Amino acid sequence: MLPWAPEHCGEASPPAAPARGPGLAARILLPLRLAWRQLRAERSRLVSAVAGVVFACVLVFMQLGFRAALFESASSVMSAMRGELFLMHPLTTASFRPEPLPRVRAWQTLALPEVRQAVPVYLLQAAWRNPATGTRRTVQLIGFDTESGAMDLPGLSPLIEALKQPDTLAFDRRSRPEFGPVEAMFDRDGPFQAQVGNRDMRVVGLVDIGASFGADGNVVMSELNFRRIINRDPAMTDLVTIRLQPGADILATQAQLRALLPQDVAVLTYDELVAHERSYWDNATPIGFIFAFGSLMGLIVGMVIVYQILFSDIANHIREYATLKAIGFSNGYLTRVVLGAATILAVLGFIPGLLASSWLYGLVGEATFLPLRMELERGLTVFGFIFGMCAIAGVLAVRKLRDADPADMF
Repeated sequence: MLPWAPEHCGEASPPAAPARGPGLAARILLPLRLAWRQLRAERSRLVSAVAGVVFACVLVFMQLGFRAALFESASSVMSAMRGELFLMHPLTTASFRPEPLPRVRAWQTLALPEVRQAVPVYLLQAAWRNPATGTRRTVQLIGFDTESGAMDLPGLSPLIEALKQPDTLAFDRRSRPEFGPVEAMFDRDGPFQAQVGNRDMRVVGLVDIGASFGADGNVVMSELNFRRIINRDPAMTDLVTIRLQPGADILATQAQLRALLPQDVAVLTYDELVAHERSYWDNATPIGFIFAFGSLMGLIVGMVIVYQILFSDIANHIREYATLKAIGFSNGYLTRVVLGAATILAVLGFIPGLLASSWLYGLVGEATFLPLRMELERGLTVFGFIFGMCAIAGVLAVRKLRDADPADMF
């Protein structure tokens, strides 16, 4: 020992550093390790819990997917319209059942210098006769000036000249198969005759729109051919799409049109038009409520399953929990163990649930012709639901830890 060491010089030793508690990582990882070993100890119970989470995950994914497909398909025609503002009758509830409005309102909008173009659009349904079997099925008719550029549908541009001819139409290749093998017949034979309403029409091409909850199929035609099929007042239309001059203020022009036009028309922006269509399906029909209720029921069922697994796991290991309390582990640590088990179940159940839902989206989408596809935002939303479901189940199961009293166990 050196002579100048503190022990020789009578100097006091520096105070020992105070003991530090475990870091944040240890406070989280240690309970997770214990929770994982506890879950892994009983494989059958772990499999049951994961299966319950997977069931809830798939059910929520499918319900949210159907709801999103409903909204997207309902607004598929709207999304193809090229316009900044739209005229619609105030009493129209949905595009497939419009209230007619005076056609002259379209020409009145041209009084504003900001308005470049106003195109009437006709939306009604009629009977389509299957060209192969002769059976009838209701199809959505979409009529407008095909040269105006008011709608940008895939496959429409090469057909503009052909659709000027009398009694011609373009068929939606993404319609339900009950309308007949239209695409196959066109690819094989070229243009052919079909019956719409009580009139013989000629299919001169194919476009892409897609079926919806309101219409199983669609056909596109000129407004003149539309009026040949539908016997109605030519002074009325169903919708008017308005294109503005480049740089025009959309909201300011909307306010001017509302002041200019009578109260028998509503002036909507594109976002308002789509929101109006979605509001019908979400609020005016039971479909939106059914999808939301189905998601809620899936979460409740999954929460009950996870709660039962965690509760029985605590009950079966109550003496072990009491022993941990006796040797100094706090209630907070044991609570983190239970919540860690809930988190593990959420992750283990979400991954196969995500994969199964992605596969089902493709399967159901091919069968129903609805736009079902997995999206990142929906995946994050469902994971949040599943994590919250398991967390609530864990919080409810933690109450059983109160029974882990060392005084009663020993």
